[in-house]
Amino acid sequence: MSKTRREFIGTTTSYAGLAMARSLWPGSAIKAQDANSRLTVAAIGVGGSRGRYNRGGEIGMQASKLGQMIAVCDVDDVHNVEFNGRFENKLNTYQDYRELFDKESPDIVTIGTPDHWHVPISKAALRAGCDVYCEKPLTLTIQEGIELQRVVAETGRVFQVGTQQRSEYDLVFLKAIAIVQSGRLGKNVKAYVAIGAGPSDGPFQSSLPPDDLDWDMWVGPAPAVEYCPQRHHQFRWFHEYSGGKMTDWGAHHVDIAQWAFGCEHTGPVKISARGKFPAIVPDDFNWVAFLSGKATLPNAFNSATEFSIDLEFANGSAINVKHHYRNEDGSVDFGNGLLFEGDEGRIFVTRGALRGKPVEKLTEQDNQELADRVDKLYQGRTPGNHMQNFFKCVQEREQPISDVVTHHRTMTSLHLCNISLWLGRDLQWDPDREMVVGDEQANLLRSRPSREGFG
Repeated sequence: MSKTRREFIGTTTSYAGLAMARSLWPGSAIKAQDANSRLTVAAIGVGGSRGRYNRGGEIGMQASKLGQMIAVCDVDDVHNVEFNGRFENKLNTYQDYRELFDKESPDIVTIGTPDHWHVPISKAALRAGCDVYCEKPLTLTIQEGIELQRVVAETGRVFQVGTQQRSEYDLVFLKAIAIVQSGRLGKNVKAYVAIGAGPSDGPFQSSLPPDDLDWDMWVGPAPAVEYCPQRHHQFRWFHEYSGGKMTDWGAHHVDIAQWAFGCEHTGPVKISARGKFPAIVPDDFNWVAFLSGKATLPNAFNSATEFSIDLEFANGSAINVKHHYRNEDGSVDFGNGLLFEGDEGRIFVTRGALRGKPVEKLTEQDNQELADRVDKLYQGRTPGNHMQNFFKCVQEREQPISDVVTHHRTMTSLHLCNISLWLGRDLQWDPDREMVVGDEQANLLRSRPSREGFG
């Protein structure tokens, strides 16, 4: 049985400084523990485009119902105006998060920017004394996760990652974890994860950016490039800014699979990837040079379109990640979700659904036992709302259900999936040293340089 989150925080070196940090918190911590206080919130990255909102806008609005929204920051002023329009008392508005932290002192920051900005802004917010709710996928590289864990420990702040499957969707994912860990599927349980195929559109035409958009700031730490609408609004399919389907849906489903197998605090030991990239990516392309801004590709989507990846863990657990899953006889076929299959049965879980014969056979007593397991998974708190869990943990000065340590481990697995795809070979990973074994080129891809002025 894996350690609980509280037990882990007490023993892991990643949180070695946390107890000391708690003892040094100033009066702001007392304010956070006062149930009658109204925590102030700033929303950074609120998305939307002429009336359409992304998760950044949604999490900002969720936080505004539990705290007092005081400021908004987005590199696109259209987004700022739209978000501001939802509040009776107008918010202080910024296009540069650095200016926001110079002028504001919010208790809480929500971050819903494109992925390549998550960690730089998170570190700035933590060092400014803020507790942080950041959308997934949290990191662009493995090294970013290592660094962010250190800053969370150093600052003693509360950090929630927006992997809502840990809290919401009628708890079907937590119940699936409880079923796996209860032994109801027997031995030799394997997880099959489907996360959808990636698009392969482009090349696209560059153009002048809209007047309301600070494009240079949007690009930020990534290599400089001319504006095109697809980069702005569909950034997930460009490896300069994100990890494609792997880190988009994988951040949700692989997270659940690793938790079910007790691997949420470790990583795989072997990664074997096969897949396809859009036609604009040549065979044997130099990804190290590209992600360092020293090589270019045509202006088109460049993340993997199809893939099948095996992750093997030291405890014998195995996860297969595909763009689409179909078993040999065609009796199981799905494009998004998780299948757990063992010697004595299989279950399928996706948002709003948990099914399979082991589920159908559950008695009232079985369901009560599983409910008790779910309660333990959720550390005795009442699940159901991810943002409420975050605010409650801010008051109690606890790390929340989707903490930076376990999410870093999920993201490491996903980054390794992409690295194995980029290089076209298997990888051996040391989860304790967080290094690829005997592969210098793969280790170079654990990190990437930031553009000057945006580190």
